[in-house]
Amino acid sequence: MPRFHCPIPLSAGAELELPAAAARHVQVLRHQPGDAITLFNGEGGQWSATILRMGRSDVAVKVGAFEDVEREPARRVHLAMGMPANERMDWLVEKAAELGVASLQPLHTAHSVLRLSGERAAKKQGHWQSVAVAACEQCGGNRVPAVRPVADVAAWLRDSGHIAPLRCVLSLADGTRPLSEVLREQPADTPVLFLSGPEGGLSAQEDALARTAGFVPVTLGPRILRAETAALAALVSAQV
Repeated sequence: MPRFHCPIPLSAGAELELPAAAARHVQVLRHQPGDAITLFNGEGGQWSATILRMGRSDVAVKVGAFEDVEREPARRVHLAMGMPANERMDWLVEKAAELGVASLQPLHTAHSVLRLSGERAAKKQGHWQSVAVAACEQCGGNRVPAVRPVADVAAWLRDSGHIAPLRCVLSLADGTRPLSEVLREQPADTPVLFLSGPEGGLSAQEDALARTAGFVPVTLGPRILRAETAALAALVSAQV
């Protein structure tokens, strides 16, 4: 059944108009009054619904029964990454959302090719949030990961301690430990935050700053992975 993100309060029996983005999506798919759809607002679970009316730019629905469906991983995994260039960031956001990431933090780093600020950064953040929403609509996820505003890695590191009790930096420098070993030392549901670099990785100074901030330097193995591959590999490795 088609699924649509509806980030407003939902309750069984309510009749309401869908938010603009969901309404456009319903219209693009050429649904008609009487069609059954599924709604989720990102707070967990989902609702059945029936289309009541299709206007030129609005769609009215009646909300049906609530389904307490949870498809999220037992361990909350947060990703902070130096933004890869071109369409790779879109791809990374999409696949991370499909895999159940809890949040995404785009970062400017020394080796970043993509540089964003002001209105352009805000537009990109909004675009990536839409990519995450679409991925959740497709994969059945009922909790949409938050895509945070673009930040500078050094400033972000100073305020990252509250995000997760276990924080790891994907590092190519000496002194790393296998990620699998570090994860085995923690309860299976301990939230984890991963910091990874863009093309070219983190600089030596950024790697050192992360370690000073309490990040455990970890490795995914002997191969050097692309930026987007490394972040997703860490995400999958941490899931139970």
